[in-house]
Amino acid sequence: MPGMAQPPADDVEQLGINVIRGLAMDAPEAAKSGHSGTAMALAPLAHVLWTKVMRHDPTDPHWPDRDRFVLSNGHASILLYSMLYLTGYDLTLDDIKAFRTWGSKTPGHPERRHTAGVEVTTGPLGQGVANGVGMGVAERILRGRFGPELVDHHTFVFAGDGCFEEGVSHEAASLAGHLGLGRLVYVYDDNHITIDGPTELSYTDNVPERFEAYGWSVDNIGEVANDTVAIEAALRRAMAVEDKPSLIVLRSHIGWPSPHLTDTNKAHGDPFGTEEIRETKEILGLPPNETFWVPDEVLTQYRRCVERGQAMRAEWEKRFNAWDGERDVWDAAWAGRGLKGWAAKLPAFVVGEEMATRKAVNACITATEEGIPGLVAGAADLTGNTGMKLADTQMQSPEHPGGAQIYYGIREHGMAGAMTGMACHGGILPVGGTFFVFSDYMRGSVRLAALSKAHVIYSFTHDSIGLGQDGPTHQPIEQLASLRAMPGLQVVRPADANECAVAWKLAVDGDEPTALILSRQNVPVLAETAERAPAGVERGGYVLVDEVGGPPDVILVSTGSEVHVCVAAAALLVAGGARVRVVSLPCWEWFEDQDRAYRDSVLAPGVPRLGVEAAASFGWDRYTDATVSIDTFGASAPGDVALAEFGFTADNVAEKAGALLARRGEAPS
Repeated sequence: MPGMAQPPADDVEQLGINVIRGLAMDAPEAAKSGHSGTAMALAPLAHVLWTKVMRHDPTDPHWPDRDRFVLSNGHASILLYSMLYLTGYDLTLDDIKAFRTWGSKTPGHPERRHTAGVEVTTGPLGQGVANGVGMGVAERILRGRFGPELVDHHTFVFAGDGCFEEGVSHEAASLAGHLGLGRLVYVYDDNHITIDGPTELSYTDNVPERFEAYGWSVDNIGEVANDTVAIEAALRRAMAVEDKPSLIVLRSHIGWPSPHLTDTNKAHGDPFGTEEIRETKEILGLPPNETFWVPDEVLTQYRRCVERGQAMRAEWEKRFNAWDGERDVWDAAWAGRGLKGWAAKLPAFVVGEEMATRKAVNACITATEEGIPGLVAGAADLTGNTGMKLADTQMQSPEHPGGAQIYYGIREHGMAGAMTGMACHGGILPVGGTFFVFSDYMRGSVRLAALSKAHVIYSFTHDSIGLGQDGPTHQPIEQLASLRAMPGLQVVRPADANECAVAWKLAVDGDEPTALILSRQNVPVLAETAERAPAGVERGGYVLVDEVGGPPDVILVSTGSEVHVCVAAAALLVAGGARVRVVSLPCWEWFEDQDRAYRDSVLAPGVPRLGVEAAASFGWDRYTDATVSIDTFGASAPGDVALAEFGFTADNVAEKAGALLARRGEAPS
């Protein structure tokens, strides 16, 4: 292996690198699970980055102007955990020993909000590539707004073959190149190994040329994975590139210097076994029969990062304290919130006015964007269609680094991954839109946003067969049920413009990802929502129309664009002598958070209930006895025709409710 010879282990720096390799073998071996090989090969790279290059303070992992680090190949998490422990973050050697065990701070893949110093949750390969792009966008926007004296840092990403094979990385890399994002430094761990075996089994891309075609600066440094001087020089060259993202191609050898497992797929995902570890430690000059060995001189060396980082942060704090800018704007941006009183500018809507909820959301954003300093909006080539056009900002570009309008192009997955990166970076509240059916393309990134509690807002429009003649390829059916099944994602389907205004406020004021599910077609502004929506939407569901003359005979429960149909159906039923309640249920997650007494006050146990939603019936059995829903794919026709043919009319809903009453033997006399 040319260029892989190890320098003599006669200094504490080299000993520290070898200690990282020892931990990378010992932790997976103790857990009988994990990935040693990549961490071993990249130990010199990590050592250089964390001790010589990266600006970070282990005693303050959330310092705003720190450099960001993303381990896109998150299976190599023991490398990240080793660096966090050694350099003085809130991890101990016992945490390293507890790798991949229940309740530990060192789970199998890095998790944001779980382990101090982990910036993003990575696991599915390629996600970190997109997250890093979002972090680069966030840094540029904030630097453009607040100035380089407050925002002046880089984002570093380690990624491997698996990351660059996944489609999300192609989308994100293309976007980064188009935007000319400097201050992004990616290191490609070019080790030629996947779980199945050599990458040549399935992968013969010329990665450097591909990234050059995307508009990246590419530096192929070759066989220098053990050469700390060459690695540092490459990192600093990349950091100097301001007009495009940088890719350093590092040829490494997975599992090095294991005598039998180097350059094998077994080094990728299996513990090495005690005998192989012993032999490898002998080569490295480590005590062969000791586990988790970290000598005092090595720990002392790495803990110098604490003093170094605190000094960097102190310099920044001095600049920040001398800054005479608007502190309330800074604080609101970093909190992902609006300025005090921002929601007072939300528009009022006229009862009876016809407005698509996608347009209502745009009206809400337009009215309040000035009061939400971190707001950044964009869409996957559907900016106007999804209500994501800001009124008072420039397009994000090298010419306008503070621009908050992003044109993501037809890159749904890359957009969602970048949005998560922006939110995890801090200082940005990203809002992004596409047609609801294309949320399928975004699902992997949306799931990670939910898992990591990233404060992002999705505008999913054209939410039903009501979009019309594009037909079943574009008409969402099962998407509502699938997103409602995702823990940590707030799924909100407003009935009208008033509910949209409340939903927008709650999404901005929230802490977790929110998906706004919005109609293409116009729906009326309902008379009842102006008064009842502010409290009702926040609780996820509420009585929109009261029954008259006694307890209800039947309850119509609905969301979104079908709520007004239920109001009309209720009028027909009341004319026939029934006592009817209409319930709007815009967010099941928020409704489930309410106590049983409130939920029972809305849904009245024992009363027949009919659910009405232009989507799959899956899940509705928790609330209703029957549904008007769609359990097939849609059909190509004008939206009003499709809705009528599938039964979303007042007459059909009234008929189904009457049939439900008849089956219960509760039809009014």
